Amino acid sequence: MAKHQALSTKSQESTKHQIPRKTILELRILGFFSAWVLGFSAFAPLTAFAVPADLHYQYYEQVFTLKTQKAWRETIEVPTFRGMQLSFAEGEKIPAGVVMQPRAIWNREKIAAAIDETIGSVINRERGRVRIFRDEKGEIAFEGFGITGRKLDPEQTLALTLVALDNDIPLVQLVVAEEGPELIVEDEELKKQGIKELVAIGESDYTGSPNNRKHNIGVGLARFNGHVIPEGEEFSFNEVLGPVNQSTGYRPELTIVGEKTLPEFGGGLCQVSTTAYRGAWRAGFPITERRNHSYAVRYYFPPGTDATIYPPATDIRFANDTEGSLLIQTHAEDSHAYFFYYGTKPKERSVELVGPFTWDPIKPPPDKMEYTTEIPPGETRIVSKPVPGMKAAWYRYIRNENEEQKPEEFLSYYEARPYFEEIGVEALMDSPSIVKAPEREIRRIGEDTTITVPRNMGSSPRIRIRR
Repeated sequence: MAKHQALSTKSQESTKHQIPRKTILELRILGFFSAWVLGFSAFAPLTAFAVPADLHYQYYEQVFTLKTQKAWRETIEVPTFRGMQLSFAEGEKIPAGVVMQPRAIWNREKIAAAIDETIGSVINRERGRVRIFRDEKGEIAFEGFGITGRKLDPEQTLALTLVALDNDIPLVQLVVAEEGPELIVEDEELKKQGIKELVAIGESDYTGSPNNRKHNIGVGLARFNGHVIPEGEEFSFNEVLGPVNQSTGYRPELTIVGEKTLPEFGGGLCQVSTTAYRGAWRAGFPITERRNHSYAVRYYFPPGTDATIYPPATDIRFANDTEGSLLIQTHAEDSHAYFFYYGTKPKERSVELVGPFTWDPIKPPPDKMEYTTEIPPGETRIVSKPVPGMKAAWYRYIRNENEEQKPEEFLSYYEARPYFEEIGVEALMDSPSIVKAPEREIRRIGEDTTITVPRNMGSSPRIRIRR
């Protein structure tokens, strides 16, 4: 198993943070916490000129990767006496016996710029404003949406990054100041139910999705907008979602069906269930049912943060353990899905997510080919792309009134999938179990590309490429 160390400082309630002279490092290995104090210095011996591996930064379940660069290292001349580094004021005369020696330092400006470009540009955002009221039909309605404002602390992030680089620590816990949205609740009945503040947000990114998948996500999100979860009740995603078919507005899109991924009505709804799950997970709600996808899907990075559904068999469920009802608002913008949970925050509750820890990587199995009568003879279709398998774990720490509960373990097992291609054939009349293969051969030349050629190639074969 790879080494897992996380570097963090505890967030303060104020929006201003100060880096202490001594930086607290927290080592988290599969839920085991230990801490120690290290002195902080931007200088390193000349012999420590190697650039560490890429750094990872965590904010809740979001993980960012910062590519380390050789350009971050610089060499300067510093005054030393008997191996000890000295400091002189500008223009001060250096006494005899002091030797100038090369030292390797980190270029703080370049690292800070990389952090801002890769992480700050995603984290930083203004808070939202939402008005909750009843429309003319008496239905719950929203004007605006309750996004939290976020601001990455650049000084602390840079300081933690330098310590991580010097000590070969691959994971840094981001320090982010949050500001709740402006929330205006006009309906008196909702006020009586405890709807007064933002409790949690679930977020996910589905950039790159095909049009049908985007459509299904939008239809699915709308099913939950305005739904109320009473205090003490269990939420069932499938019960609120309802039927999934053409008549309820869904389009065919890829869905995991056994060992194949094929178009079905509602493909992409797992983006909605994953978004709902992440919000409940962040909030510390008891998760009563959740299952990961059969294999790792790129829309649900990082691994272990997804929740698949397949009504009626597979559901996502959680309990509302707050002191009031929960009101759900859903929203989609720029290929990002959101679940906003409004209600009453549990007093003195804090939630920390630690992960992901991944192990047991498995390479994709050998390529697979199958003849089928489900598609026209001579046609081909890819029903699975090569995906490696793995196991992933997250740990959730919930503290209520300064009493920390036993860490909850959330495990995910992802199968390895092969490149799987089907070839359409004709069924023989005398036996439905025997098929006649076309006089063609499929040759795979890349992850998404195959070449189809006649079995008896002449001097000028016809080659068809499918992607």
